[in-house]
Amino acid sequence: MQNLTDLPGNTTSSINLSVIVKVCVVIPFFAAFLFFILLMLYTFASRRQFFDSSRYILFTYMLINDTLQLLSSVSLFLLVMGGVQFAIVFCAPLLYVSAATFLNTPLILSTMSLERYVAIFYPLHRPAIWRPEWIWIIILSLWIISCILPTVDFVLMRLKPGVDVHSTPVLCKITVLNASPIQALFRVSLNGIFFAVVAVVILFTYIRILLETRQMRQDRVSVRKALHTVLLHGLQLLLSMMAFSLPVAELLLFQRVSLSQADMSFIYYFCFILLPRFLSPLIYGLRDETLRSYMKKAMRCYGPRIDPHIDVKITK
Repeated sequence: MQNLTDLPGNTTSSINLSVIVKVCVVIPFFAAFLFFILLMLYTFASRRQFFDSSRYILFTYMLINDTLQLLSSVSLFLLVMGGVQFAIVFCAPLLYVSAATFLNTPLILSTMSLERYVAIFYPLHRPAIWRPEWIWIIILSLWIISCILPTVDFVLMRLKPGVDVHSTPVLCKITVLNASPIQALFRVSLNGIFFAVVAVVILFTYIRILLETRQMRQDRVSVRKALHTVLLHGLQLLLSMMAFSLPVAELLLFQRVSLSQADMSFIYYFCFILLPRFLSPLIYGLRDETLRSYMKKAMRCYGPRIDPHIDVKITK
């Protein structure tokens, strides 16, 4: 799994211009992301009718997961850029949360695609597990699955010689915990299988909904919206999977492009870790008319006012 913890650290006492530029790029971007996330979570919390739809519950769960992922990853990024060193016992929880939430993202995308599939093919007889009152079981299962691989990775942890978990100060990077090449190969292989299975699920739902769009004569608009949503899920998954291509890109481009390994790692972190998380609220929040209208009201923007006593009908 490629994340910010693979960025080389700055071991010198002085902070060079490159580090300052990277921090100045990440912090405003993260602040804008956090603003949109908090605005959407506030909108969901203030309108109980959103929790009557499985789609909105899963979307809220994705927002929370992305927030945890970026909070942990940006914290690790700043620590590495600042050259802050501390014991592994304090570093491990941040790495664990970053890894688990990173793996949780494709699981949520595939689950949201399956939810659209169920909503279209079983509109009147939806299985109980996909109903709003039982969707928490699916959410709990996703958390358990996403925590399995990081747990195994930490159990098989092989530290570098001379490193003590409780006292030795180190840069908080995943390479500190994975000193064994065999362990790194094992982790990369399982991640590849994991993302491949998720890609198959999203591709299956896309093809099935596409075929249904051609057959249906009524309600084609809602089916096409679902088709576009699944397609966007696939795009987000592709962006996440591109994070695994860093070693290949470094091998092919390192000698052709005048960029250091640290700069190339930062570009990959920004494009395939930060950017996909920022796209989530834009894709789902701004595209949804109901949510967008309530967000405008919360921001007190100009536009049609909505009576808070009138419930807006939400398609389940």
